[in-house]
Amino acid sequence: MKEQKKGWSRRQFLEASAVGMAGLAVLPGLAGCSQPVVDTDLKLGFIGLGRQAMFLLNGFLQIPGVKAVAGCDVYGIKRKRFEKRVTDFYVKAGKEVKLQTYEKFEELLKREDINAVVIAIPDHSHARVAIAALKAGKDVYLEKPMTFTIKEGQELKKVVRETGRIFGLGSQQRSDALFQHAVKLVQTGALGKITNVKAYVGAPPKPYDLPEEKLPADLNWDLWLGSLPGNIHYNKELNPIISLDPPKDEDIWGGWRWYKEMGGGFTTDWGAHMFDIAQWGLGMDKSGPVEISPIGDGSEYITWKYANGVVMTSEPFDEKKTKGVKFIGEGGWIEVSRGYFNASDPKFNAPEQPKIEGPYETRIPHQVNFIESVRSRKDPAVPVEIGHSSCCVCTLGNIACDLKRTIKWDPATETFVDDVDGAATKKMHYEYRAGWKLM
Repeated sequence: MKEQKKGWSRRQFLEASAVGMAGLAVLPGLAGCSQPVVDTDLKLGFIGLGRQAMFLLNGFLQIPGVKAVAGCDVYGIKRKRFEKRVTDFYVKAGKEVKLQTYEKFEELLKREDINAVVIAIPDHSHARVAIAALKAGKDVYLEKPMTFTIKEGQELKKVVRETGRIFGLGSQQRSDALFQHAVKLVQTGALGKITNVKAYVGAPPKPYDLPEEKLPADLNWDLWLGSLPGNIHYNKELNPIISLDPPKDEDIWGGWRWYKEMGGGFTTDWGAHMFDIAQWGLGMDKSGPVEISPIGDGSEYITWKYANGVVMTSEPFDEKKTKGVKFIGEGGWIEVSRGYFNASDPKFNAPEQPKIEGPYETRIPHQVNFIESVRSRKDPAVPVEIGHSSCCVCTLGNIACDLKRTIKWDPATETFVDDVDGAATKKMHYEYRAGWKLM
């Protein structure tokens, strides 16, 4: 137990076993062993208990030395589901569980025994809740995209460094061997000078057009809206229906992400993955493009231009419109997506990867990386600065589309260039609803 308290190495994490439960997949490297889940002083609280949170819960529960002790959601039925999932897991593992759930995240953050929180809530509340958690002395694992606005990202970045807490972002493709192989090829010059990148993710957000429906009795809509305008009405697609008896999880993702009043469309939802990989490969982490053109301004795709002449477009690289990235260089090209790799020359091919079943989140050791960082007090694979710069790329694409014109950006100062009328600068943030604030 003394060695366990000192922290676990990556090899120890991946070689240790986990006790599974019905409906939960097993993390790669944790299956087929016989050691039980161990007790620990590292306790997690989960803020946001929807579909993505269930995938994350699956992974974190099975990491030795980690325990889920609390959950929070503004939707009552999701709190009940969380209670059942966690309780069933520990009962099956033969372990005692003391679990509590909350409607308000502030109550969870008061818990002195909680070391870190996992935040998987709608994008518009990411920054506000993460900042509160950091100031409460908690380490934070935050889902992507990091923030809803560029200003929120700037403030969150400051608070992470001011508090000295560990902050990790759910950009799990950075922990995927295929994407790591692709980036290594690009950065070592195997493809020669990169000229173009095609990073397809899907369409920008559209105006909210769902009809108003009756609000569930156990959903606190005011808390769900948070800083957003109070005139946004409820529709079940924003919070997909689930059931406890019979058990039924969400069959679609929360629709808030597709509407510009509440989310950034595919541009941020999948852009936070694919544009992030492009930035990484191009060596533009903590930097970004200098010119962004919208759909319709000379192109049918959003276009990002970098100071070194590289051009990235939100353009499909195949007829199937695979969500992925294609790096095109003077010496060849490679295509990479989840579970897929193709190249202009077989010499670029990636080593064969083991096939592991289950949700993508639990097939990639990204959550293990966060726990290692919490124990070592060192930045994880995706620290706050990288999360912010990748999020800016996505948001800048949406700003250009909103304005219907090309915009110029200085990634060093994070300000717009030649923004004569101030229209672009104004879109770096929005006015919070009365009574709500970021800090």
